Amino acid sequence: MKTLLSLGHGYSAQALGKVLAPQGWHIIGTTRDAAGADALRAIGVEPIIWPGTPLAPALARATHLLSSIAPDAAGDPVLTQHSDDIASASLEWVGYLSTTGVYGDHQGDWVDEETPLSPSTRRGQHRVAAEQAWQALGLPLHIFRLAGIYGPDRGPFAKVREGTARRILKPNQVFSRIHVDDIAQTLAASIAQPNPGQIYNVCDDDPAPPEDVIAFAAELLGLPIPPAENWETAEMTPMARSFYAESKRVRNDRIKTELGVNLIHPDYRAGLQALLAQDQ
Repeated sequence: MKTLLSLGHGYSAQALGKVLAPQGWHIIGTTRDAAGADALRAIGVEPIIWPGTPLAPALARATHLLSSIAPDAAGDPVLTQHSDDIASASLEWVGYLSTTGVYGDHQGDWVDEETPLSPSTRRGQHRVAAEQAWQALGLPLHIFRLAGIYGPDRGPFAKVREGTARRILKPNQVFSRIHVDDIAQTLAASIAQPNPGQIYNVCDDDPAPPEDVIAFAAELLGLPIPPAENWETAEMTPMARSFYAESKRVRNDRIKTELGVNLIHPDYRAGLQALLAQDQ
């Protein structure tokens, strides 16, 4: 039996679980508390409460490992506690979910997996350090740099309906995005044809200004398009403003040519239309 140990079995990892479970996989997922454990158990995942539980027994059973846990200034929390156990485990495939934030700001220009890393935010800097720490372990590692994630319960429709959606305009500001279902199929494709050491950008075909996405969501709902706000004068939290510190278009050719991925939702329009259909 193939067994996936999923460290931080959250939104993206659960989408992968829905692909693997029907194929007969056993999935072990970490969560932070008893309520999370109950929720994982309810969807057929064997839960481990972590931090707090040794991972060595689960690592001994795992054939595959996926880490979705974000690093901080102290480093990757998984490797801080368990690097020796992970390095000595017998694993066929290891996946690490990173972010396209490692590329930094390119003023709207294109980047690919060979672009030098130059993160301009602390979050991006922490991710670069975490990628390097995982690479140093000598595992059959695959790094997935994810664009902005959306999907069921993570789309703009709720804010548009509530009247809290905002269209912040900044010249030449574009983001790449990815539907969670396409993350899942990309991970599954890599598991099916591993290439240790490879790095993949996981994003759709259409980097777009964020205000266009909000406007399209409003149009789909038949609601007024929120008024435009100037980025320079708009009131935003430091966290919200930091998302506008970088602008780039991310290429996804590698997941197509090497893994044979055919995107389910090739752009935000297709993705939002599918989400609305699910909601209805």
